[in-house]
Amino acid sequence: MIFQYTIANPLMISGIGLHSGRRISMNLRPAKAGTGILFHRAEGERRVTIEANSANVIDTQLATVLGKGGLSVSTVEHLLAALSALGIDNLHIDIDGPEVPVLDGSAAPFVELLQSAGVRQLDRSRKFLAIRKPITLVEGEKRVTLIPSRFFRVSFDIAFDHPSIAQQHYSFKCTAQAFRKEIAPARTFGFLQEVEYLKANGLARGGSLDNAIVIGEEGILNPEGLRYADEFVRHKILDSIGDFSLLGYPLLGHLKAYKAGHDINHKMVEKILANPEHWKLVEFSDKSLRESRRGILPAFAGELLPAKA
Repeated sequence: MIFQYTIANPLMISGIGLHSGRRISMNLRPAKAGTGILFHRAEGERRVTIEANSANVIDTQLATVLGKGGLSVSTVEHLLAALSALGIDNLHIDIDGPEVPVLDGSAAPFVELLQSAGVRQLDRSRKFLAIRKPITLVEGEKRVTLIPSRFFRVSFDIAFDHPSIAQQHYSFKCTAQAFRKEIAPARTFGFLQEVEYLKANGLARGGSLDNAIVIGEEGILNPEGLRYADEFVRHKILDSIGDFSLLGYPLLGHLKAYKAGHDINHKMVEKILANPEHWKLVEFSDKSLRESRRGILPAFAGELLPAKA
């Protein structure tokens, strides 16, 4: 997508917070080019605007949490993944609670709602963060690598000591259509004993079989079963797309991950930003912008130039 985009019409989303159990409402509003994704968090008389970027990540233990000025918004990754995959660069999000509603535990409801609002093209080109040299981060068994690619692709491997999951691999080229079909419906998951521990400690108050896959000793507890045989690794890809959107630019690179989660994803984003010799910002040339306005779409990589200052 050559140009920046926002939504065409305002959109209201309401639902239960996974950890707080509170009913939370979000009002999504169109934004002008260059705005980025902004969470406007309100709590009583307090108001703060939190930019959706890596600098504002304050916690990654159970979800990706953004915070600023003493207020925070948790579990942002599913919504951010949907926005990233649909190419929505600019958005105001008014939210009246501490976390994004979990809905059904996947990104599919967000995709459907965003599509119902429509998207609007803005008169400014997008800048892409293109990986030029491989970069790797390893922590114990966890490993994340980014290598150069003309597209954003994610290849993910997981391994759990449980027969319902065991080892799973999935590789995905991120386009809006493929995301809707292959990744967005994959739900968050957890083991029963972990869910019980969280609830006992005042967390996962809104968690249920309606918004998460729960794995017991004997297998999947959800009566409807899985949406995909490898739903677990697909959800890990969903989380990664949301987490890496916090780079602040659409990514051109092949992300290869093993047993990765929010914590190492965030550390990798920070490492990338701290090592600019591994990437550069690029955008479409003026020629390709003129042609796109006439309906002539250029070859993707061939029309990318270093971004203007």
